[in-house]
Amino acid sequence: MNTFGRIFRLTDFGETHGPCMGGVIDGCPSGLLLDMDFIRHELDRRALPGDGRRESDKVRFVSGLYEGRTTGAPVAFFIDNEDGKPNAAADGVLKPSHSSFVYKEKYGHTCNEQGGRSSARQTVCRVVGGAVAKLLLRERNITVAAETLFTARIETEGDTAGALVECVISGLPAGLGEPVYDKFDARLAAAMLSLPACKGFEIGEGFHAAEMCGTQYNDLQNSDFSFRTNHDGGVQAGITNGEEVRFRVAFKPIPSVRVAQQTVDYFGNPVTYTASNRNDACAAPRVLPVVEAMAAMTTIDFILLNTNKLKIEN
Repeated sequence: MNTFGRIFRLTDFGETHGPCMGGVIDGCPSGLLLDMDFIRHELDRRALPGDGRRESDKVRFVSGLYEGRTTGAPVAFFIDNEDGKPNAAADGVLKPSHSSFVYKEKYGHTCNEQGGRSSARQTVCRVVGGAVAKLLLRERNITVAAETLFTARIETEGDTAGALVECVISGLPAGLGEPVYDKFDARLAAAMLSLPACKGFEIGEGFHAAEMCGTQYNDLQNSDFSFRTNHDGGVQAGITNGEEVRFRVAFKPIPSVRVAQQTVDYFGNPVTYTASNRNDACAAPRVLPVVEAMAAMTTIDFILLNTNKLKIEN
């Protein structure tokens, strides 16, 4: 599955060391002015100084626009890979906690280059799709903002760290989300867990709710239906209640550590592997615009779904 979304859909392509990345945004309403400076800003946030790889991430839109506005046709874009350099030391190695082994089992690959879709390089396409989604949300006074709550402390040179990120969606109306199998928070969780290195998702009180009693937890309402607390994180019964949607996402340490580790090659022979210096030490802060992008695309998708339902009903 290389497509995300039901109505507002991003289909992307490209591998980390291939000639380019790219995507098609389908379902974007016509008439949206694409703020290229804003899109550039979002891509620059993702490209903060991190690993040794340097990409300008210049995005080229090749369809779906006329005089800077969307036409309702698919919006297609390309981003060239300018600094792709496969790590020769990884040839034939099952890199620890990477996609190496599972791609071998699923696809029969015996080369890490064939697992290029699993690289975080793919997230550049999500940032473009998310930037367009954010522009649509901006017209509706809805904002999405993520921050790093903490990162693990690195005590060994060449090691990497995990991170916890919090994201808040503000200005949402009540009523977004579907009962039972297509809940707003369930789709949001799926969006976040699709990110490379993401290993955990919680909304509202999350796992802390297991330690609480109902009288502590329940979000009581006033006579004007406003809520006194927001332990549910803005979603009840899978549907937004008009409060801020607040969730947290946990990222494991980047598996590419610059410390020698004992592993095996694709044929089970013992090898020693040390990652190159072209990998980040932590997913944060570069992952923040990516988290926001996935949240923005999830949100606008539900908004457009509700809009279509209203049209049908009327």
